[in-house]
Amino acid sequence: MTTHCSKASDTDAPWNHDNPRAAQGKPRNHLTPAQKASAKRHAKAAGRPYPNLVDNMQAARKGKAT
Repeated sequence: MTTHCSKASDTDAPWNHDNPRAAQGKPRNHLTPAQKASAKRHAKAAGRPYPNLVDNMQAARKGKAT
């Protein structure tokens, strides 16, 4: 019996996967200062003192779309 309710299973979590860019042999991309600020705002809005992987992914995705 599972005690938590989540839409995705624990194996679908992003921190359980390898970096897809590394698998393709591409270098890692770093967040720009504006993306870092966006991640910090996202974390603060969620009540966290600093950004986590999900905040950084959101900032990177948002920065790529513009």
